[in-house]
Amino acid sequence: MILEIMTKLDYTLPKPCDLLMQLEVAEMHDQTVLSAKLETNETEHFATVPAEDRIGTRTWLRASERLTISYQARVQVDRAPQDISKLAAVPPHLLPGEVVKYLMASRYCPSDQFLAFTDAEFGHLKGGARIAAMRDWIERAFAYVPGVSNSKTTGLDTFVQRQGICRDFAHVLITLARASAIPARMVSAYGIGVEPQDFHALVDVYLDGSWYPVDPTGMVAPGGLARIGVGRDAADISFLTAYGALNLETQSVDVREAGAD
Repeated sequence: MILEIMTKLDYTLPKPCDLLMQLEVAEMHDQTVLSAKLETNETEHFATVPAEDRIGTRTWLRASERLTISYQARVQVDRAPQDISKLAAVPPHLLPGEVVKYLMASRYCPSDQFLAFTDAEFGHLKGGARIAAMRDWIERAFAYVPGVSNSKTTGLDTFVQRQGICRDFAHVLITLARASAIPARMVSAYGIGVEPQDFHALVDVYLDGSWYPVDPTGMVAPGGLARIGVGRDAADISFLTAYGALNLETQSVDVREAGAD
């Protein structure tokens, strides 16, 4: 599948501000950037650096008064459907060193507080079968409700409220997976089927020696998403982090299959 992506952002800044941007699609073995164009208005500084796990890139900006960003890309996704329930877990002692950090509790994913719950609810399942059951439980039991969460909402908060957006659903699945000794990381992506259209958050789980995407909202199939970046939780994958004040004027994200109306 070929995805066509168009993103536009417009901000006003009360005073000069440093910003860290991550919204370009990453080059990976299962997705190829066929063409891409990133444009901003004139800025005081613009420098690209590697992103988390060297998947994708981030860009340091320093801007004053106004910041406008336009990103267009065509991305070929070659990711076959996978029945995740058939995949085996990797015993923790056999995990590669770079994967180990995704077993640990993090700012938004307090997995150490969910050991008893995961054992009681999903203890009869192992590996991918447990992940599939957790995914299905979240999609069934949680309501997708924009506006009920904010930048401080953790996976525990969402677990209690049983509602949120893609970011919140992903935090819950990551929390439950790590509590089950299955590495899980947060993924920022563009996806076909996201409603309303926006940047999307989902989960990669490490099973059978590889990372596999899982969307607990049920909105995006693996073949219809293009990863931007990965991290421990939402703190690592923000599309724009400002080290100062800024005001959003407009934002639009449009993702469609090439050739589709």
